Amino acid sequence: MTDGTFRLTARITGIVQGVGFRYWTARKADELLLTGTVRNDHDGSVRLLAEGSAADVDRLVKWLQSTQAPGHVEKVAFELSDGTGEFDDFRIVG
Repeated sequence: MTDGTFRLTARITGIVQGVGFRYWTARKADELLLTGTVRNDHDGSVRLLAEGSAADVDRLVKWLQSTQAPGHVEKVAFELSDGTGEFDDFRIVG
């Protein structure tokens, strides 16, 4: 683990493309001082990698599962692991 950081790897399904989901997710990650990436997948889902403190990663998961997230999130499938420190900031990719 890098300095107590955790990595969130998530696949978000529902109506999450074409609704500003990546933009608002990136803004939320910036607000929480998380690093990582968010991107659309070809199957209509969104992939998210985010690293930060356990509390901030948990806040992002709760936000993703709330009605505050844009679009209509049906499911957030996620795993937590040790952070790698590979990201300098949070970016929308793809």
